[in-house]
Amino acid sequence: MEKEELLPQEEETSIITLTDENGENVDFEYLDCIPYEGKEYLVLIPAEEESSEIVILEIRPVDEENETYCAVEDEGILNTVYNIFKDRYKDILDFAD
Repeated sequence: MEKEELLPQEEETSIITLTDENGENVDFEYLDCIPYEGKEYLVLIPAEEESSEIVILEIRPVDEENETYCAVEDEGILNTVYNIFKDRYKDILDFAD
């Protein structure tokens, strides 16, 4: 998925529109950006679904002005980034594990 735009929707909500492998645009709500081991990871949630499933994507720079977002294949990295996210928001969000 590649970043298309970042739009503020509400006071504290940002929507990121990504294009999937089928060329379809999908909106996600931006939750956080987590640095881990020299890389950065976006934490997103689908904007238009009633899903509470979090999506974590690695940010990879293309050049000075552009970046691409890639699926994270490493289960260990996914778990670690998710745990960092949970720790940051433990007093704000209710996590059902």
